[in-house]
Amino acid sequence: MEKLSDGDNINRAWENIKENIKTSAKECLVLHELKQHKPWLDEECLGFLDQRKQAKMQWLQDPCQINVDNLNSVRGEASRLFRNKKKENLTAKIDEIETNSKIKNVRDLYKGIGDLKKGYQPRTNIVKN
Repeated sequence: MEKLSDGDNINRAWENIKENIKTSAKECLVLHELKQHKPWLDEECLGFLDQRKQAKMQWLQDPCQINVDNLNSVRGEASRLFRNKKKENLTAKIDEIETNSKIKNVRDLYKGIGDLKKGYQPRTNIVKN
C-alpha cells in the first residue's frame, strides 16, 4: 500500500480489503439456515412448475383453444403430482411419529405431534433496541 498512486492499484486494494472483510465475517458470524417449509418440493416438482409457467405464458400470448387445453392438462398433472408428494411426505411424518412412539423417544414424539398440529407458523423478526 506504499505506492498506490494509480486508480487501478487503489481499486485493487479496496477489492482486497472488501474480500478480507467478507471472509472474516463469514468465519466469525454463524449463519442460521432456515428450515425448509416444503420438504416435498423436489426437482421433479420444480420441473412441473416451470412447465406450468411456460404453458401459461403461451396461453397469454395466444389465447387459442389448443393453448387453453394444454394449460388445463399441465395444471392437472402438476396439481396431481403436488398432491401425491404432499401425501407421501405426510405419511412419512406419521410413520416417523409412530416409530418414535414405539421406541419410547418421547421428545421427538411430542415435537412431531406439535409440528403436525400447528402446521406452518411464520416467524416475525422484531428488531430489539
